[in-house]
Amino acid sequence: MASTEGMQAYEEDNLLSLPKQKGWAVQHLYLFQHFWCPSTHIQGVINFQKHFQAKDSDVIVASFPKSGTTWLKALTFAILNRQRFSSSHNHPLLTSNSHELVPSLDFIFHGDNIHDKLSHLSNMTEPRVFGTHLPFPSLPKSIKESSCKIVYICRNPFDTFVSFWIFANKINPHSLHQLTMEEALENFCKGIVGFGPIWDNMLGYWKESIATPNKVLFLKYEELKEEANFYLKRVAEFLDCPFTEEEESNGVTENIIKLCSFEIMKNLEVNKSGTFSRNMEKKYLFRKGEIGDWVNYFSPAMKEKLSKIIEEKLSGSGLSFETCL
Repeated sequence: MASTEGMQAYEEDNLLSLPKQKGWAVQHLYLFQHFWCPSTHIQGVINFQKHFQAKDSDVIVASFPKSGTTWLKALTFAILNRQRFSSSHNHPLLTSNSHELVPSLDFIFHGDNIHDKLSHLSNMTEPRVFGTHLPFPSLPKSIKESSCKIVYICRNPFDTFVSFWIFANKINPHSLHQLTMEEALENFCKGIVGFGPIWDNMLGYWKESIATPNKVLFLKYEELKEEANFYLKRVAEFLDCPFTEEEESNGVTENIIKLCSFEIMKNLEVNKSGTFSRNMEKKYLFRKGEIGDWVNYFSPAMKEKLSKIIEEKLSGSGLSFETCL
């Protein structure tokens, strides 16, 4: 007990020395390891980095928040477990939210009882599937050095910003720290947002996917939405469990796409009520799921501002997004 208290005191002292800014959905963000970590996550992130031991068979679903995380978790879970749950009538995704089936490592390690959590993780059915919003450089060594696979999804920063801002307002409507959309965009462009800057988060995985394509698969939300069948098969191949011709002829891929579709998931009772993680309401995870909805919120000046910063930050990387709708 004394050692735990001592560690907490040490970490609290260290936190006091970190740069701090007002957050959107949380009260504060800390500049930790070159990214802005929500105050509600930082203990879990530190414990995750210190204690998590990856297995070679692990799969990590990584993303910047509000970039298609809920959807990719569902798809990945369904792909990996299609032999165990071949019937769509009793599939776990019909009775559990994908964040419950693919728990976030940033949340799992929050709080005490680390030993119990590690014991639970070690006994999970393999392949274990987890989620994270951490930038690639901040992932634990065991993930980087093992043979585990990382599937990363990103989204057009315009839509990501709008989705994140609306989500923040919903989960924390009475916050005294609420920002106007213009103020929030100013912070977003400066990178001051949970797990941001967004470009650093994206570019870390983008560059790693080029350097080690067998380790990191980089997906775009827009491409996945437009060519779901193609990318579903690509994910399965990347995870070393490709669909057989028999599975495809039997409609397995189409069934997974339908099961994990925005319309199906949004209308499931399990996603209409109840909470996940730290009392976040599941219904707020599903808004529109559309491409280009940002045009309904951005003024010309806001569009110009974000366009310029995206061009500047992604210049020369080979990563780009369509913004002319």
